[in-house]
Amino acid sequence: MTRTGEYLGKLFAHMGKECYIEPPFYCGYGTNIHVGDYFYANTGLIVLDQCDVIIGNHAFLGPRVNIYCACHPIDAMIRNTGVELGKPVTIGDNVWIGGNTVINLGVTIGSNVVIGSGSAVTKDIPDSVIAAGNPCKVIRMITNKDKEYWLKQLEEFEADTGEQVKLEQD
Repeated sequence: MTRTGEYLGKLFAHMGKECYIEPPFYCGYGTNIHVGDYFYANTGLIVLDQCDVIIGNHAFLGPRVNIYCACHPIDAMIRNTGVELGKPVTIGDNVWIGGNTVINLGVTIGSNVVIGSGSAVTKDIPDSVIAAGNPCKVIRMITNKDKEYWLKQLEEFEADTGEQVKLEQD
């Protein structure tokens, strides 16, 4: 484990094996972040973890992804008291989140999901879909045709490079 990994392992509530976050990385507390195995976040990750942020196994985050658990009251008089509210965020297994995506408080993103770059995720996203936009909406289900297409792409990659890629079973 790298020095960064050792530090994050002490900071986070849980950090699985083979996790890496490209610097810079910013968080509110760190102690409310739970990360599964094989996690990768590109540069500029921001996590405002006033509540739990639970991220599953094999989650990949593009550059400048922002996860916000905090919010403030809409009413100015109450907001001016300094009250801060929060709700947890959950991200499932096998999720890829494109760069410059914002994930708002209280959101659950299911497993086997792809979130398009620049999305603003304001509501829950179900399993096995591609979703994108502002606000983020489901575009379509991920199907066996996707798997067939990407297996063909992998075969071409292996033929072109001579590399053999080991696949994990679903």
